[in-house]
Amino acid sequence: MDMYFTALVLPAELNEQILPLKRRMQERYGCTVGLKSPAHITLLPPFWMHPTLEQELRADLDSFAATRAPLAVHTRNFSAFRPRTIFIDVLVNEALAALKVANDAWFAARPQYGARIDRRPFHPHITIATRDLRKAAFFEAWPEFESAAFDATWTARGIGLLHHNGRSWDVVHTAYFVNRQS
Repeated sequence: MDMYFTALVLPAELNEQILPLKRRMQERYGCTVGLKSPAHITLLPPFWMHPTLEQELRADLDSFAATRAPLAVHTRNFSAFRPRTIFIDVLVNEALAALKVANDAWFAARPQYGARIDRRPFHPHITIATRDLRKAAFFEAWPEFESAAFDATWTARGIGLLHHNGRSWDVVHTAYFVNRQS
């Protein structure tokens, strides 16, 4: 069994803006978890699936994504899940919330993939530092982020399928949304 998750993966130019923030957390506080995946907004948290199902999941995700339109995503500054996670906050809009609901329902109807739906309220974010961020380091680092600005708007054009390779997460497939006018 291998680990997978689905996400809106940020465009390369935004990932390049976020990478120095993750590296700074690594250099100052030893935080490496944030560096193990590209900048993303999780839609479905990691789940275990047999890799022989990956091709089927890719095709199914393509079918699902073809029913959705590209959507605008807006970030606004930094926030935290105190005292263990620092992230870039993502503003929830109707299209993003609807995508999350549809994605959850879609996976719930396909138990063969073994995905578990996260029942917590949807709080979209882009992680800078997380599980390996110690409490003391959080309180030392947080003032630097608390008042910092990070405002960006981008268009999400598809759902990324990420696979854990034993050390980090790779985007193994992108299921593109249809280009339709709304």
